[in-house]
Amino acid sequence: MTPAPLAARLSVPGGPLFFPVTAYAPDGCLHLDAYRAHVRRGVEAGAAAVFACCGTGEFHALTPEEFEVCVAAAVEEAAGRVPVVAGAGYGTALAVHYARLAERAGADGLLAMPPYLVHAGQEGLLRHYREFASATALPVIVYQRDNAVFTPETVVDLARTDGIIGLKDGLGDLDLMQRTVSAVRTEAPGDFLHFNGLPTAEQTQLAYRAIGVPLYSSAVFCFAPEIALAFHSALDAGDGHTVRRLLDGFYRPFVELRARGRGYAVSLVKAGVRLRGLDVGEVRPPLHEPSEDHVKQLAQVIERGYALLEEDA
Repeated sequence: MTPAPLAARLSVPGGPLFFPVTAYAPDGCLHLDAYRAHVRRGVEAGAAAVFACCGTGEFHALTPEEFEVCVAAAVEEAAGRVPVVAGAGYGTALAVHYARLAERAGADGLLAMPPYLVHAGQEGLLRHYREFASATALPVIVYQRDNAVFTPETVVDLARTDGIIGLKDGLGDLDLMQRTVSAVRTEAPGDFLHFNGLPTAEQTQLAYRAIGVPLYSSAVFCFAPEIALAFHSALDAGDGHTVRRLLDGFYRPFVELRARGRGYAVSLVKAGVRLRGLDVGEVRPPLHEPSEDHVKQLAQVIERGYALLEEDA
């Protein structure tokens, strides 16, 4: 898939962007059957794209061999119905290696995760992502968060770089994002995409839409696709009543529970997938499992979310 078709397919998605968890067996090895089922169910439920082996998918915990196997499995399960974008990161050489593995596995694009550990200047970050983008023919979305934070001027340079089609924001600085969207719109006009990539992005998506960022990732889709779809549809339709009901009755309680443990943006999502009947195993260290009480609270939050859908039916 060339950059333009991927950008076009992602620009007006018909459903949430799906970031599947990676399934492990009791012995800690990959559980490919469960992973395939998870991806397949997400595609069949209405995902607009599969972002495989990204943050929710524990990219940091996968060996290169496991990464390639998982990306290939996601590509096979998607079967061309939706694009598959693979995470890739670390230092430049290793990020390029993962990018080439993803290309070999059949991915349609790449989500460039932040470089490992170092806090680089804008010049170094720009060089890193340009080398990354030039390493394969795959279109690249750059992920802004943690130690990879860009000035609007740098994002304009990224937008002018062949192969880079978008920016996913995991920082949450709305002032910076407004200036970034404005700078790209005026200085590098075209099809460059902006994504809300905050954990549980639905919670902030009203604000992001207001500054010109209509796209967002949905970890909730992993375990409650009907709720994520209902929210996505309500946003598109301008149905403020449904949006507010889901924010107040489901998303805010979920976000507050997620904030009670480090790493819960991944481990609580994975617990949700298990609660919904698919055993995808536990998270790998250094992440840890939610407490038993928090899992019980999660079950109650999910139950309340589905009750809200039934009330609105």
